[in-house]
Amino acid sequence: MRATILLVEDNKEMLDFVADDLSEKYHVLKAIHGKQALEILKDESVQIIISDVMMPVMDGFEFCRTVKSSFEYSHIPVILLTARTALQSKIEGLELGADAYIEKPFSPEYLHVQIANLLKNRDKLKEYFAQSPLIHIKSIAHSRSDELFLEKLNEVICNNIEDEELDVEKLARIMAMSRPTLYRKIKSISNLTANELINVTRLKKAAELLAADDYKIYEVATMVGFGSQTTFGRSFLKQFGMSPSAYQQNVRGNVTEE
Repeated sequence: MRATILLVEDNKEMLDFVADDLSEKYHVLKAIHGKQALEILKDESVQIIISDVMMPVMDGFEFCRTVKSSFEYSHIPVILLTARTALQSKIEGLELGADAYIEKPFSPEYLHVQIANLLKNRDKLKEYFAQSPLIHIKSIAHSRSDELFLEKLNEVICNNIEDEELDVEKLARIMAMSRPTLYRKIKSISNLTANELINVTRLKKAAELLAADDYKIYEVATMVGFGSQTTFGRSFLKQFGMSPSAYQQNVRGNVTEE
């Protein structure tokens, strides 16, 4: 699936030109000021925001401040575009949480590279988190609000980890969030569905137990909410590239050597 970019620009010619250029690689949504962009964010899952600074109704700085202070949108990278060359303007944008700052006029190729790098770097973090048994979920956070959300989410899953029926519906109820909002937030931050994240969290907790205590594998499977040791073993192998027994032996071997 192509990443979705929200482009916010009050100059129609510039808006159409940049949107047309980006549309070859990305799905592009358009807004002419920050207030309209916020309305779009309520209904759409967006991976990157590109916003002009000088706009009517709500300018780029205020829009960026709103996005980065919002629980629902703070994880979305923001690229600010501006004709302002003053250093103070750049500092202000970055202090508001902008992930990149590009001066007008700019090269379309340069914008493409900035977008690709932001997406690639975040994807690498997400992959590293999912494939590494003992890496905490907050490692994929890109803001303090994201970190707090992920810590709370991890706590809720771990507190209910023995529940084999734990799913996005139950998770949303416990988190006091709507199912669509929770699903969209988890998907945007982790690149996993809510149920996939629950499963990964189960497996990471299992890895922690296998590494720290002398539990039998079937005991760990039950403790993290798997109905059978076979299903647990297959899931662990698929996620981390080794069986639970091989992982346990490897970890304990390293501890012994140390």
